[in-house]
Amino acid sequence: MEKQDIKKILIIRFRQIGDSILAAAMCSSLKRSFPNAQIHIVLNERISPIFHNHPDIDKIISFTPKENEKFFLYLGKIWNVVRAEKYDVIIDMRSTIRTLIFSLFSLGTPIRIGKKKKYTFLLNRTVAPQKGLTDMVHDNQLFANELSDIAEIIPERNFRLYVTNEEKEQYRSYMQSKGIDFSHPVILLGITTKIPEKRWNIEYMKEVVRRILHRYNDKKLQLIFNYAPGREEEECRQLYKELGNPDTIKIDIRAGSVREFMALCSNSSFYFGNEGGGRHLVQALDIPSYAIFSPGAAKYKWLPQNSTPAQGICVSDVLTNDEKASLTIQEQFDSITPDIVWRQLTPMLDAIIK
Repeated sequence: MEKQDIKKILIIRFRQIGDSILAAAMCSSLKRSFPNAQIHIVLNERISPIFHNHPDIDKIISFTPKENEKFFLYLGKIWNVVRAEKYDVIIDMRSTIRTLIFSLFSLGTPIRIGKKKKYTFLLNRTVAPQKGLTDMVHDNQLFANELSDIAEIIPERNFRLYVTNEEKEQYRSYMQSKGIDFSHPVILLGITTKIPEKRWNIEYMKEVVRRILHRYNDKKLQLIFNYAPGREEEECRQLYKELGNPDTIKIDIRAGSVREFMALCSNSSFYFGNEGGGRHLVQALDIPSYAIFSPGAAKYKWLPQNSTPAQGICVSDVLTNDEKASLTIQEQFDSITPDIVWRQLTPMLDAIIK
């Protein structure tokens, strides 16, 4: 095939918000390498709005929970997608039995790329599992590199998302109505997590927030607690109460959709808190961040370095492998103490204040 023969590329991503955001860098790489090709991406419906207005993605194909759960609905959706578009390249970033159905229904697609597994015989180009300390942006780029025999592949490290000026200004007005003064920094805090096991010790988090309130008391720093309804909100409100209900913390600023959350992030100065999809999102919106990684998440894998300042800490920064072997998962997590986090966090906050 020649470069001009690549007219449509389908990227199958699905998964969670963090995985999807990091795939944006590969989409941009493909668009730069094949500027005349259309880039289509498959996502879960609840995640798909993050890519609205993305200049490097021409079409978003979203699957509803019902379409994912009902197998025959799932098959029908895939059939309709691949038959309607006739792709020149399929990149199956997951390469599971279910996602391989895209390739099964599209054997006429000349190039079908995915992960090298025992059962991925429907693919004709595969990427081997990576060994060593590579991050997800690097690993994702390997799928695009499989097209290097057709065109020069231009790598991209930045995984960008886009909020319109209208969205940003509308949410900015809402934040002002809740008492935010944009002449002073706004810090978005990820106090808790969707999965309890990934949440840093809440007492440790309270101590760091207390130190922030004390150190920057005269700087008019404004803190926003980010949470989902239910358990996360209960934990945040309890922490807010234990801190004495300070005016510095804005507890009632809410985002009713993923696009509103993106607008909230884009109107913030900095993110501090637990690692997760929200942390990836702020980096994709060019907001600096510092994150605490749970024992099951490798910092080198999930904290890609690019033009946006992003730092964090994980258990491996504190403990050796021998030390970890003698401790429970929670004891390992608790080895990341407030003192350690504070030493790393304050230089970043000082820079934001200045």
